[in-house]
Amino acid sequence: MIEKLTIIGVGLIGGSLARALREAEHVREIVGYGRSVGSLQQAVELGVIDRAEVSLTDAARDADIVVLASPIGAMPEILTALKPVLNDRIIVTDVGSVKGDVISAARHILGAHFARFVPGHPLAGTEQSGVAASLADLFQRRRVILTPESETDSAALARVRAMWEIAGAQTVTMSAEEHDRILATSSHLPHMLAYCLVDMVVRHDDYRAIMECAAGGFRDTTRIAASDAVMWRDICLANREALLAAMRQYQEDFSALIAAIEKGDGAALLQTFTRAKHVRDSLNKKL
Repeated sequence: MIEKLTIIGVGLIGGSLARALREAEHVREIVGYGRSVGSLQQAVELGVIDRAEVSLTDAARDADIVVLASPIGAMPEILTALKPVLNDRIIVTDVGSVKGDVISAARHILGAHFARFVPGHPLAGTEQSGVAASLADLFQRRRVILTPESETDSAALARVRAMWEIAGAQTVTMSAEEHDRILATSSHLPHMLAYCLVDMVVRHDDYRAIMECAAGGFRDTTRIAASDAVMWRDICLANREALLAAMRQYQEDFSALIAAIEKGDGAALLQTFTRAKHVRDSLNKKL
């Protein structure tokens, strides 16, 4: 049982975790902190949190677990503010989509308390944001990646793993470097493609005509372009090298596709499309 859970950033992910743990009766008190008083009040009214604090230190004091669910770019500031109230009992974990930069900041800022920091990333979410979009079943059968370091306290790691599994998730462990490389291709690159496609269309002379003719294919491909812009700016900057490598590989492959169309090479097009369809069909069976 978590006696006191503090969530820094009560949005989609933080709010969904709070809902899941409350539904599982695994937490006695949930305290929220954020920069928007209106959002915090909404979280209280929705029953997502028990109370809100306008002071980060007051919110985190005497907590069992503090979950950092704020944008990656805000992590150093939050960690710095947290440090004075940390002790040998409080566990700090995060939900950031990039692990290398967050771990580096935590190690530098937290010092001796770094051992009680458990880096994590739930592979769950929607294009919606804010506490009103939170769902108690968001993490059901979803994967949560934990990226502990050599200094990470084993008991703290076990408790964070248990928290996510009680919320319905399946936990796996890997290095931060492997996480950031894999997520650059599986998550970060698709968001770049969606944002770029929508931005290209909106700057087109026939923008309105294109949008009026947009059907399921366009909607499916660009759904994630509705994701939080600040969060994705921070992800791009924090995982810059791995993301650039993925984008350059995609650029090469897309150039090859352009060349095949220019040459009228139907065999190359069919080979690419068939291979992609086979993989995508296999993925559909797993979802």
